[in-house]
Amino acid sequence: MEKLTGLSHLFVTVFLSGFASFMVIPAITDVTMLALCPGRDECSLAIYLTGFQQAIIGLGMMVMMPVIGNLSDQYGRKAMLTLPMTVSIIPLAILAFSRSTSFFYAYYVIRTLTAMVGEISINSLALAYVADHIPQGQRASAFGILSGVSTGASFVCGTLATRFLSTTSTFQVATLFSMIAVVYMRVFLKESLPHGENGSTQPILKGEPEDNQTDKDDSPRKIWEIKNIPSVRDVTSLLKSSVTLSQAAVVAFFSSLADGGMQASLLYFLKAQFHFNKDQFADLMLIVGVAGMFSQLLFMPFLAPVIAERKLLSIGLFAGCIHMLISSIAWATWVPYAITAFGVFAAFGPPSLRSIVSKQVGAHEQGKAQGCISGISSLATIISPLIFSPLTALFLSDGAPFYYPGFSIMGIGLALMIAFIQSLMIRDAPTSMSQNQYCTVEEA
Repeated sequence: MEKLTGLSHLFVTVFLSGFASFMVIPAITDVTMLALCPGRDECSLAIYLTGFQQAIIGLGMMVMMPVIGNLSDQYGRKAMLTLPMTVSIIPLAILAFSRSTSFFYAYYVIRTLTAMVGEISINSLALAYVADHIPQGQRASAFGILSGVSTGASFVCGTLATRFLSTTSTFQVATLFSMIAVVYMRVFLKESLPHGENGSTQPILKGEPEDNQTDKDDSPRKIWEIKNIPSVRDVTSLLKSSVTLSQAAVVAFFSSLADGGMQASLLYFLKAQFHFNKDQFADLMLIVGVAGMFSQLLFMPFLAPVIAERKLLSIGLFAGCIHMLISSIAWATWVPYAITAFGVFAAFGPPSLRSIVSKQVGAHEQGKAQGCISGISSLATIISPLIFSPLTALFLSDGAPFYYPGFSIMGIGLALMIAFIQSLMIRDAPTSMSQNQYCTVEEA
């Protein structure tokens, strides 16, 4: 009962935080265009600045996510959640005050800095928190519920609120809820540490390996510990420790490459091609959010015990691929709305991937493992805008080499296709392999 209460407080925390974050997404494209290119539906400067910001954020997150995840294994999930949730308030408050060009640039710089520690780490730490309290066999369902709350219910509610609020009120309400989320987390959420049998936490990747540790079968087992700031070698050794984990990392890279492309391209494509505005963005996102919420909260808890996570992952990636390929050739304004039905299946992907990763490491490595996958995803978000932002700007301009406004969206679909093919190669991993095993990395 205590564990369920702790998880319920976690769900409320991520809901409030996600609600504040998702509220501003439908409005930010119009705010950016108005600040940089007022009166226009196509603006290369806005596309390039958005892509550049995304790349810088990804660079910072690639470094910070493994560090934050590793520190949470030692100092607790709640302690590390405080930083990203607090700093995420600042950029929202700037646009809540004013959306003039000067304030937009201030927001642009501040958000770039704060998102390096706040954009993905909240989700990674929440996943590690759930893994601390849920047995391996139930994690796929639990991760699905968490994803349904954090990226489903909060997305739907935040987008719905944006639909009926003015732009000014949107940022003001988002700032208020981000503050409430921090206060609620600090007051109600209990600290979570990956306790060992003796009640003490185990540092990881620090010191020399111990060969005298044995499993139940008396076979030698090496336990390695890690320093506070994992090196590239540490991350590489973690990925090499399991074939399934390395395959999941490849899937995470290409799926994140596609997600980053959507952030950099899709909304600008819809605005240029069909003249979408804040309200239409909100309507479209609302449909996608409802589909994803029902998928993760209702369907996945029933399907996960029956269908292997790797199969759910493949289904989700394939659905996302078809969604993007059809979007790239959208011929009317109703097409983007109609194909959101694929969102029901695409929502299976992220929680299934995280569950697969979770089963490859021990109890004391959940934060580090999720942080490493988030770091790999961040690497993809660095590369993604370098590819898709120039393609979007080029094919939406009058100087396109041939007429295909959705060419960059097609590229996103191809990235998802690569992730789908890699997911088919993942085998079901035995759940016993990570019960008492710790990641091994040798000191230089």
